[in-house]
Parts: sequence; C-alpha cells; structure tokens
Amino acid sequence: MIHKSFVDSFYKVKPFFPRKLQLFLRRKLAFNILKNCADRWPIDAGSARPPDNWTGWPDNKKFALVLTHDVDTRKGFDNAAALMKVDQEMGFRAAFNFVPERDYSPSPEFRQQFESNGFEIGVHDLKHDGKLFKSAATFTEGAQRINRYLKEWESKGFRSGSMHCNLDWIQQLHIEYDASTFDTDPFEPKPESRRTIFPFWVEPNGFGNAFIELPYTLPQDFTLFVLMQEKNIAIWKKKLDWIAEQGGMALVLTHPDYMNFGEGLPGQEEYPVRFYTELLEYIKSKYEGQYWHVLPREIACFMRENIG
Repeated sequence: MIHKSFVDSFYKVKPFFPRKLQLFLRRKLAFNILKNCADRWPIDAGSARPPDNWTGWPDNKKFALVLTHDVDTRKGFDNAAALMKVDQEMGFRAAFNFVPERDYSPSPEFRQQFESNGFEIGVHDLKHDGKLFKSAATFTEGAQRINRYLKEWESKGFRSGSMHCNLDWIQQLHIEYDASTFDTDPFEPKPESRRTIFPFWVEPNGFGNAFIELPYTLPQDFTLFVLMQEKNIAIWKKKLDWIAEQGGMALVLTHPDYMNFGEGLPGQEEYPVRFYTELLEYIKSKYEGQYWHVLPREIACFMRENIG
C-alpha cells in the first residue's frame, strides 16, 4: 500500500514536474505494481459476495449497469456534450460529475441540457487538487462549500478527486450516495480496495449521515488506455463478463478529458472514443435484456428501499 505521506508529497511536487515526466513515472510505477497484483486485478474473486439480505436486481436482471463520467478539466468540460451524445445514440444514460471550483463553470443552462435528456449531475470533489482530504479540518471546511453546490445543483451524489476517500468524513455531506471507492484498483494513489462488486450501506459513525456507497468495478479508462496504453478493450470485457456471472454491479468510470473525438491520432493523454462505444456495443449485443441499466441515484434508491 502507498503510504499517506507519499501521496501528500506527490501532490506537493507534482506542479513542478512536466506532465510528460509525470506520465512516464506513473507508467513505470503502474507496471511494477502490475507484476504483483495478478491475483487481485482486474478481478478480485473475494469481492463477489453479495450484501446481507440480498434478493437480486429488479425484474430478475442478471446484473446492474451504471455509467459515470468524471469531468476533471476544461478539456473534459468542452467534450462533455459530445460524450452525452454518444451515450444517447447508443441508448444509454449516465451521470456526469463536475468539479465545482475549477477553471470551468457548469452553469444552470449547461446542467439543464444534461438533465433534460435524462442524465444525472454529480459533484466531483471541490477543486480536484488533492487537498480536500489533507486533514479533518480541511475537509470540514470544504464540505460546507460542497453541500452548497449539492443543493444548488440538486445533486444526490459525490465523488472525490483521484479516489481519495474517508467514508467517515464524507458523512458530513448531504448526499444519498458516494462513489469514491472501488472493488479493486492497486494503481490508485490510495489503493484501499473495498472488495465488493455490490453497493453497500455506510452507517453513521455517531454524527454523520448514512448513505449508499457505489464502488466502481471496471478499471478506469485512464488506467487502461493512458497509463498502460492498452490497444483494445479486452480487460473491460473480461471484467464485465465476470461481474455478470456473479450478478454484481458493473459501474463504469470514464473521462471525456482523455477521449479523442476526432479522426486524428490520439495525443499522449488520449484514447479513441471508439473504445468506449465498443464497450457499449459489447454490452448491448451480448447481454441484451439481461442487465438493469440505471443512474447512480436510482441504484442508491433501490438499495435504501431493499437492503435495510
């Protein structure tokens, strides 16, 4: 496990390293990690146990499918509408998570175009600068502002930046669900796997709010196509098939920031958007009628009502 002090140090020196060097170092680290985690990534067999009192998905569906898109930068913001169109044309809906205090502004009119098309808007961190979870006091101060954005945007869910997570602290947020964890991902700065491919309750610790936790269960697009430079979606297919066999939740986390929507060659931090459309096509063709496709807020509502 990567120690907290390493993560804090990384974010302190990160601005002084050229992005190309950052990627080079992260790739070397990722491939070193990969050598030692074949037994727990991309599949951790121990994460297949369903929650207590589990009775299955609605209408006897084989598995649940949840699509989420994190918009980290201005580039992702500029690509968000194009990605929404991709989902629409393929017959899917997704949650778009926006950073409220970065160099772009999702205005009410901008958010409305997503909501009016059946998409969901979530709050993604505060500034996405690695500092929100620096200390309990820092988070508490940030939580007050995050709660204002949650209310203003009428958002039901939150996801932290870079998957930094403290579920006890997150209870300060006025949310119905959080999505800041994962079943298994040893490549994250804080690789604290939850070892489940199902949503789960986070109970109050004496002062906070209860909420549903939604771990992402397919590897992130950045990990596969930017760090590892995979040339196809074989790993996505393998993990999806396994989740379907186990009757779990396939929660996808992608970024319009890294998708190339043009016809030219992808840049050093891009992958062709066709990889994402190939995943949607694979789901539709292989599992037609077998999956329950919902937004994060809808699966959170189902869990609250059925898994008390």
